[in-house]
Amino acid sequence: MRHGTIPGARGRVRPLSLLGDSALREPCREVTGFGPEVAALVEDLFATMYAAQGVGLAANQVGVPLRVFVYDCPDDDDVRHLGHVVNPRLVETDGVVIRGPEGCLSLPGLEAGTERYDHAVIEGHTMTGEPVTVHGTGFFARCLQHEYDHLEGRVYADHLTGWRKRRLARQIERASWHR
Repeated sequence: MRHGTIPGARGRVRPLSLLGDSALREPCREVTGFGPEVAALVEDLFATMYAAQGVGLAANQVGVPLRVFVYDCPDDDDVRHLGHVVNPRLVETDGVVIRGPEGCLSLPGLEAGTERYDHAVIEGHTMTGEPVTVHGTGFFARCLQHEYDHLEGRVYADHLTGWRKRRLARQIERASWHR
């Protein structure tokens, strides 16, 4: 039997911001008050992430320019990591840089080999204001870096160079969702 609530069960699915939306390019604002509004946003982020079959989602991906993201992501050992971070700070990235396939709910249907560190540490707060530190390795480290980038106004495509960048740009131009 499951104890507690399922994240997103009380949330509403919000429309996703797609590449080209200015919300994805602006650095997000700090959350200054921890209350029911932040809790509702976290619930909505989980509901939206699950509906879109993602492993992470940042608030600006639903048009809310606040420093909040959620995740339900496995690491390379298939251990599930489930949570959220308010006002995250990326305090450490180290280890081996690995180029791996990376996609994004704001660039639906596309992915590219993107370089990320295989270890990352995020510090921030829970929706109730409690301090939290999240350590990620492997795929989960990639997820943490990806979601943190969103809050800084970046997408994974910004990390690409050379032919990978050119190929993704061509795919974006042909994408049915591209404006």
